[in-house]
Amino acid sequence: MEISKQQYEYALNRIEELLPQVTDETLATEASAIELSIVSDVVENYEKIHYPIEKPSLGELISLSIEERGMTQKQLAKELGVSPSRVNDYISGRSEPTLRIARALCIILGIAPTAILGM
Repeated sequence: MEISKQQYEYALNRIEELLPQVTDETLATEASAIELSIVSDVVENYEKIHYPIEKPSLGELISLSIEERGMTQKQLAKELGVSPSRVNDYISGRSEPTLRIARALCIILGIAPTAILGM
C-alpha cells in the first residue's frame, strides 16, 4: 500500500502529539504506544521511498573519518605509507585504494570493511 503525502503529514503531526504521552514507563501494550509505533512505521516507509539516504562515497567516508579523528590528510598519508596527493586522490574519487591500502584505512580510520567495499 502506497502512503500518500497527506497520510505522511498526518502521521508526522500525530507523532508530535504522542511523543510527550509515551514515556519509558509506558507499557508497549498501551494504546498510545501502539499508535506511536504504527505512525512511526508510516513515516519511516514514506521517507524510505521519497527521501532515501544515499550511501556515502569512499571519499566521503575517508574525509569524515579523518575529521572525526582530528587528523590531516598528510598524517593519514604517512600512516598509510602513501603520498598526501594519493590520499587526496582517494577522497576526490580520482583513484581507488588497493586492497592493502583499503585494509589499512579500515584499521586506521575505524571504517567498516563493508563500507569500504560499498556494500
